[in-house]
Amino acid sequence: MSDVLFTSSATAHGGREGKVESSDGVVSFETAMPGTPRAKELENGTNPEQLFAAGYAACFDGALNLVAKKERIRLDTETTANVSLLKDPSDGGFKIAVKLQVKGSGTDQEKLEELVQKAHQVCPYSKATRGNVDVELEVL
Repeated sequence: MSDVLFTSSATAHGGREGKVESSDGVVSFETAMPGTPRAKELENGTNPEQLFAAGYAACFDGALNLVAKKERIRLDTETTANVSLLKDPSDGGFKIAVKLQVKGSGTDQEKLEELVQKAHQVCPYSKATRGNVDVELEVL
């Protein structure tokens, strides 16, 4: 790896029916598969898809604002990442898919759509998923 700016780390114990915690303790959640008895018992339980959605939404919204700033456009944005767990017919396992829903004010719809496409090219999460995960962009 070249020119590492910073590294974040989190550790999981027990997978989908356990706990995940960041090395600094800021993130600390019990995990549970939605619809399971454990999920019903845990008021603040989460799952890997929810955690991925939070990271992708924050990262993409940041990329969108960076792209807009470079073009001297002031935007007020909101990005929602909907991360779905799907059956994978190719191997009988599972995979994820993402639908990013982006709202923005401060420019017209056409320009916002252009900025969203540009953000998708520079967002680290978009780069990481490209070619591996179906990502749909929706500009609202």
